[in-house]
Amino acid sequence: MSNKSSRSSLKTTEEILNDEDFRSLSSQKNSISVILTILELVLYFGFIALIAFNKPFLASKVSGAISIGIPIAVGTIFLSWVFTGIYIYWANSKYDILVKKVKEKIGG
Repeated sequence: MSNKSSRSSLKTTEEILNDEDFRSLSSQKNSISVILTILELVLYFGFIALIAFNKPFLASKVSGAISIGIPIAVGTIFLSWVFTGIYIYWANSKYDILVKKVKEKIGG
C-alpha cells in the first residue's frame, strides 16, 4: 500500500515540477536570489578590498575625527538592510501570490 502511495505522490511531484506556474515561481525566486547575493558579495568584498588596498583613502578625514571609512562601513551595513527589504517586498508582493496560485492548482 505504501508503494502505491509513493507512486501517487511521485506522480504529483512530477506534475508540480513540470507545471508552468511552478517553473516560473522557481525561476523568479532563483533570479532575485542570485542577483541580491551577487550585489551583497560585491558590496562586502569591495569594502574588504578597499580596506586591504586603499587604507589611505579610508583614513582621509571627512570632518574632525571621522574618517571616510566610517560612513562607508555604515553604508555597507545599511545597503545590506536595503537588499533584505527588497527581497521582503518582492516576496510579499510577487512570490506569495505565485505560491498561492500553485497551491490552489495542486489542492494544497
